[in-house]
Amino acid sequence: MTQGKVQILVALGSNLPWQGKASVNILHEALSACEEAGMARVAQSRIFATPCFPAGAGPDYANACAQLEVEKTAEGTLAQLHAIEAAFGRKRISRWAGRTLDLDLIAMGDRVLPDRAAWSHWHRLPPEAQAQEAPDRLILPHPRLQDRAFVLVPLADIAPDWTHPVLGLTVRQMLGALPQAEIDAVRPIST
Repeated sequence: MTQGKVQILVALGSNLPWQGKASVNILHEALSACEEAGMARVAQSRIFATPCFPAGAGPDYANACAQLEVEKTAEGTLAQLHAIEAAFGRKRISRWAGRTLDLDLIAMGDRVLPDRAAWSHWHRLPPEAQAQEAPDRLILPHPRLQDRAFVLVPLADIAPDWTHPVLGLTVRQMLGALPQAEIDAVRPIST
């Protein structure tokens, strides 16, 4: 990694078509859009079919993860990811609603943002409160990544040894802590 650049982990998801394109195609095109925006692709996972979260909220998802290299701040990178989502028809109507494209900034190197206290608050927030509350600023690493097979399974494809800067666990260890049924529900559909 060159000076001034940092590697980020991004989770990609789609469960709604856009301009006649299926979710798998949207994810491929979104990765190309990231590169066009100056985010160098280091690695990308296979694409997986995953049950909609929360269950029953819409069609199943196509999910993947990518490791990219950027020179921007965390906030600048997030703004760029949101702009790409919007270019693919993303509408932020309600939390956990179906979407044409979701680009979640999962981690930025070993940074903890905005600080450990804020990260811990969002990490400990009960699931029922998560449905009602959203942070007003970027929280990194994503405070729920260790709970989500639809993120950890594709992330294990590209960064199994990435270590969570707060939990001290690798992607492989976090994935191994999940119930096997949740892991088995994430099925590869594309390379």
